[in-house]
Amino acid sequence: MILYGTSYSPFVRKILVTLAEKNITLEHVPVFFHAPDEAFQACSPVGKIPAFEDDGFRLADSSAISAYIEAKYPSPVLWPQAPKDRARAVWFDKFGDTELFAVLIKPFAERVVKPVLMGKPGDEAAAVKAVTDEFPKLYDYLESQIDGPYLVGDAFSIADISVATTFHNLRLAKEPVDAGRWPKLAAYIDAMLSRPSFVTAIAARTK
Repeated sequence: MILYGTSYSPFVRKILVTLAEKNITLEHVPVFFHAPDEAFQACSPVGKIPAFEDDGFRLADSSAISAYIEAKYPSPVLWPQAPKDRARAVWFDKFGDTELFAVLIKPFAERVVKPVLMGKPGDEAAAVKAVTDEFPKLYDYLESQIDGPYLVGDAFSIADISVATTFHNLRLAKEPVDAGRWPKLAAYIDAMLSRPSFVTAIAARTK
């Protein structure tokens, strides 16, 4: 079993957390997207990360990979089975991957990706604008959804993984959640990123 993709990526981290929760070991090849690696390209024809191979079976999407791992290694359960819980988990997986990622990644792109990884100047005004104008609506929604230690039911799930993963990138960008304005969200993110599976995933090789 091989996972391709730098752990800087929230989507790669999502799979690393999933694997750690299920105590599954595999080979991790920390390439960046569109890397000129033939084995990676065979798994990801459009250059997306993460990409994944298991005994010749190939995938290149974090939700698809997570669903495959869940089906093959069902314990502990990360995709709830009860209809309403399952639907909410699917929603939060989508919300984390699309709505949340698209906005939260902006400070990381301007403060880390461009200046540190690409050697280009970042646009601090763009980072500040995202934090000021775009973050509050998303944070307000999450604050309204947190009613206990987990987003769905009474157990850690793919919903928590998908929502929490990009917040590590925000920490790297020095943009923590304002605990005064969003106390439940701030406490929730602290708890999620302190979970052993997240600690393991965060410590994984970036390149």
